[in-house]
Amino acid sequence: MSKTWTGPDTAHTAGLGPDETNNIDIYKSARLATVNITSTVYRRNWFMEVYPTKDVGSGFIIDERGRILTNSHVLQGQGKIQVTLANHEIYEAKILERDPQNDLGLIQIVPKKKLPVLRLGDSDGVQVGQKVLAIGNPFGLEGTLTTGIISSLGRTIRDEKNQELEGMIQTDAAINPGNSGGPLLDSFGNVIGINTAIYGPSGNIGIGFAMPINRAKALLEGYQAGKNFKRPRLGVSVVFVAGDLAEALDLPATGGLLVQEVERGPAAASAGLKGPRQVVIIGNNEVGVGGDLIVAIDGRAADRPDAISRTINKKRPGDTVELTVFRAGRNIKLNVKLGEEQGDAI
Repeated sequence: MSKTWTGPDTAHTAGLGPDETNNIDIYKSARLATVNITSTVYRRNWFMEVYPTKDVGSGFIIDERGRILTNSHVLQGQGKIQVTLANHEIYEAKILERDPQNDLGLIQIVPKKKLPVLRLGDSDGVQVGQKVLAIGNPFGLEGTLTTGIISSLGRTIRDEKNQELEGMIQTDAAINPGNSGGPLLDSFGNVIGINTAIYGPSGNIGIGFAMPINRAKALLEGYQAGKNFKRPRLGVSVVFVAGDLAEALDLPATGGLLVQEVERGPAAASAGLKGPRQVVIIGNNEVGVGGDLIVAIDGRAADRPDAISRTINKKRPGDTVELTVFRAGRNIKLNVKLGEEQGDAI
């Protein structure tokens, strides 16, 4: 009987390329430190009867003592928080710290043996176009790996509670319900973000968001120091202007953050930062003009929309930042003592 195909009698798998090998190596190590988190949430039915439901998310182990980073929204509810390791061991966890403003949470289990951990990278150095890998438990499918690139930086989105999350990393690596709290990794296996949200109500459409890992480091440092975590606050709202728009407003073309509102009382007002005197329409943009243009923060150029949050989220309330502002045709410096976060302003 003749064959209906041609070729060798035994098929040989093609060799793996360098990028494939890199993906496999990272997955083998990072999967073991990625966990499934289940929290019990008590809800009411139409008859006002209370019943328990379970919300599922992800997290990752950061030290051998069993501390785990995740999203704050994964820890909602008043019931038990249960952690399932990659080897299917199950532990009950306690909440150590939460930062709802940045959707960050820190929990701990008491392990029976030494645990694998993930290294925390530096999210300030990431670039659009670099490869990233996401690991989590989408739809309860444990240990799922997806890959992609960083699509954009400094995104501001709103969560399900209509709260702004600033400075987010945008990626096309598939992120779905259940991925929340899992690690976003670079090609060296370092955590550069915490997978937080997707664009759209149901599933992945190629637009996902991760909280930069440097934002979580501030929470960890505060907890390590034995202080209650409170987010620093500048008390100002701004809009990024540059190029033609900046020149149309008689500002330097290099641009910066144009102050749109200065709240009374907080740090910015006390330091003398000035807000707009009037509102103008330029093209399709409504812009408050006549106020200060922040061109640098702590000596670093304010060259992207999230420049303020990138700086102050590494600090604590009471710390001082140096603002370089363009006012009346010249640059001046203002030292601002940061207050505490109470609302949506930064």
